[in-house]
Amino acid sequence: MVGPNAFQVEGRVTETLPNGTWQVELKNGHRLTAFGAGKEKADLAGLKAGDTVKLQLTPYDLSAGRILI
Repeated sequence: MVGPNAFQVEGRVTETLPNGTWQVELKNGHRLTAFGAGKEKADLAGLKAGDTVKLQLTPYDLSAGRILI
């Protein structure tokens, strides 16, 4: 379930990290750690540096985001 304060942004994958996480840079230059959740993890296995992704963020923690498909 998505909280009422969540919002979506686009970013570019800059690095693949261990444990199904990625380093993503937003258009404004902010860098964060992104992860896939649930069934999406299998679909995200092919992500590599340079790919564009949509992220879901909350204003409570801007250092991590969930990758949406």
